[in-house]
Order: sequence, then structure tokens, then C-alpha cells
Amino acid sequence: MKTIQVVAAVIEKGEEVLCVQRGAHKFDYIHQKWEFPGGKLEPGETEADAIVREIAEELHLKIDVISHLLTVHHSYPDFHLVMSTYRCAVSKDEDSQQVVLTEHIAHTWLRPDSQEFGSLDWADADRPIVKALKP
Repeated sequence: MKTIQVVAAVIEKGEEVLCVQRGAHKFDYIHQKWEFPGGKLEPGETEADAIVREIAEELHLKIDVISHLLTVHHSYPDFHLVMSTYRCAVSKDEDSQQVVLTEHIAHTWLRPDSQEFGSLDWADADRPIVKALKP
């Protein structure tokens, strides 16, 4: 089974974190699921550099990486995912904190202790992150 290594950002703004919804996908198990944004590393790139680049590309948002939160290992039917997850914040020198969706169909800022946060239809690989963020 193919292993895919990715990075994900838990982007914090005050007491809320950014949640994004995937669009249509050929694999039903990630089709329109909620996730923490991120993506694949490019050759020679550090995880921190990759997450900053991915968020700039996908959301047009400038972020600062704060710390490593956890690494998730999850096997989907078609691939194994290794996802390094980082706590991040919207950069203080960011002119606009407006999220621009380029690859997702929806986004929301939610408090991890809210009922709505836990009840989103999360991708299975993102569920351990949701659990880690709940108080």
C-alpha cells in the first residue's frame, strides 16, 4: 500500500480554529469531509516550510508555525497517510485575515469545545486531531 506524507495546520485565531471542507473526490471516504488544511511536502522542503506554502496556496493566508501538535498514522482503503500536524496562527503582519478558498468548498472558525466542532463530518485521519484539541 502506498504511503503518503503530508502536513496539516491547526490554524488558531483567538479561541477558534479553522476547519475546511473538501470538495468532490474520487474516494468516497474523503469526499466532502471536513479537515485541517495542508498538503504534501515538496522535495527538500521542511514540514514547517511546507505548511506555510500550502496554506498560502490553498487559502491565501499567511501563517506562523507555533509548534508540532501530533503525527497521525491512518490507513485508508487505498493508501496509508502519515500526517504531521502543527499548531499555527494567522500571521500578525497579515494585512487581511480573510480566507480565500481555492481547493475547498467551505470553511468555518470554531471553538474546539463547541458541539458543532465535534459534530462536523471529519475525515477519519483528522479525528485524532479533533480529539487532541477538545478540552
